[in-house]
Amino acid sequence: MKKLVLSFFVLAVSLTGYSQIKTPQPSPTSKVEQVVGLTNVTLEYSRPSMRGRKIFGDLVPFGKVWRTGANKNTMITFSDDVSVDGQTLKAGSYAIYTIPGETSWDVIFYATTDNWGAPQELDDTKVVAKTTVGVNTLPVTIETFTMDIDDLSSGGATLGILWESTYVGVKFNVPTDNKVLASINDVMNSTPTANDYYAAAVYYLSEGKDLSQAQEWMDKAMSLTEKPAYWQLRQQSLLYAKTGNKEAAIESAKKSLAGAEEAGNDDYVKMNKDSLKEWGAM
Repeated sequence: MKKLVLSFFVLAVSLTGYSQIKTPQPSPTSKVEQVVGLTNVTLEYSRPSMRGRKIFGDLVPFGKVWRTGANKNTMITFSDDVSVDGQTLKAGSYAIYTIPGETSWDVIFYATTDNWGAPQELDDTKVVAKTTVGVNTLPVTIETFTMDIDDLSSGGATLGILWESTYVGVKFNVPTDNKVLASINDVMNSTPTANDYYAAAVYYLSEGKDLSQAQEWMDKAMSLTEKPAYWQLRQQSLLYAKTGNKEAAIESAKKSLAGAEEAGNDDYVKMNKDSLKEWGAM
């Protein structure tokens, strides 16, 4: 009899061990990974929903430190040193705390990232950067708390915070230009290829740098390329136009147009036709 009872007990424990009820989290976690210029940015946060509640000024009080989300504090990680409102954040991870207000928010980048929620009191020695940003009222209601990285450019982006009818954005800058120029310098002092010359020329063109240097690199790239692709010819035409050589720009654009038509790339066909019309060739 004892053996039978023991067997039933073992079976019950075994079944209990394998029985796991899964239910959805009320504030699921989210992870955003974005390359800004040449810098990797990772954002990790939890996403509560409104569920009929008033958020700012009620569930999230004005004038008090908020974890900026739910559960564990929100965390952002940068692969390079970046700057926020003139303040440098070294490469690494930071907690993001906010102090919401009716017309503006304080946004705080905090050195300690293992807090669950917001600290009872912020340690000023751990505040790496702090900025104040204005509140924008949205024309729609955002049911679920959302953070994203938008307004991308080669030199920076905006960390956006959206919930209810509120949007605030924090701009940050990344060291793309310094990294690219250092890379160009290293390559040009070694053994650059046609692709290296082309990439350097396009970067100088897109960033409005020394166009005569860009032209020199572009000419070198084309001389080393047996059959330039239509997208390369497109950039060459834009560079010629930027330096005032409209005749050469038109010639390159026509070649690019022919190549794009052959490849069936409607976007490049349109771009070239638009440029040729702008330059008086169509």
